[in-house]
Amino acid sequence: MEITATEQTAHVHKLLPSMDEGLAQRARIASNGFYNRHGKRAFDLVAGTLLLIAFSPVIGVAWLCVRLTSTGPGFFAQPRVGLNGKLVTIYKLRSMYVDQAHLVDAEEIRRKEAAGILHKLENDPRVTAVGRFIRKTSIDELPQLWNVVLGDMSLVGPRPLLPSMLAPFPDISAVRNLVRPGVTGEWQVSARFDNTSATGMARHDLSYVQTVSFAKDIQLLFRTIAVVCKTKEAY
Repeated sequence: MEITATEQTAHVHKLLPSMDEGLAQRARIASNGFYNRHGKRAFDLVAGTLLLIAFSPVIGVAWLCVRLTSTGPGFFAQPRVGLNGKLVTIYKLRSMYVDQAHLVDAEEIRRKEAAGILHKLENDPRVTAVGRFIRKTSIDELPQLWNVVLGDMSLVGPRPLLPSMLAPFPDISAVRNLVRPGVTGEWQVSARFDNTSATGMARHDLSYVQTVSFAKDIQLLFRTIAVVCKTKEAY
């Protein structure tokens, strides 16, 4: 039986964590703290610049491999929702073939989304050979360091999402958007090998916004290093 867009949204709403004024208030208090308003940006600018310089050779070599092994640009750019709901353009290394959407079953993807499962295929035929490697090692995410330097993203924060993914959930979106999206974050680290649950993503993101702090960001950055080194099961 075909599931309508309205029915899909209603079903996912049931799976997501409930919003209450207490949660929203805690998120506003944390996001209005000195660290999130001033210290976080200063840390991002300094650390992001140093990391971008350090990883520039890796990005350059990966870009060349992408360009030489498949048709299309080396970088992938896409609008995502940023701080306070502002649209920002995020950059990644292209990991998929260009114009190959027909290689996947759109109806299967829709059924999974209706069940609260984010679209991520373990053996996605659209992903190139180089793309599989740079995804497994998270090298494809490194160009987002440029977004950090520009101020569009933070080193740590909720995953930057498409406007269409957040539009049906304005309450959750309003809380997520109190902080900049991050290159890494609580959900990205905690669910690296099983990150297809919309429910899990919402819970981790809301938890982070309520407790954002310098100590938490440092902890998540070190956890990121640890999980990226465990690439065997990632995809």
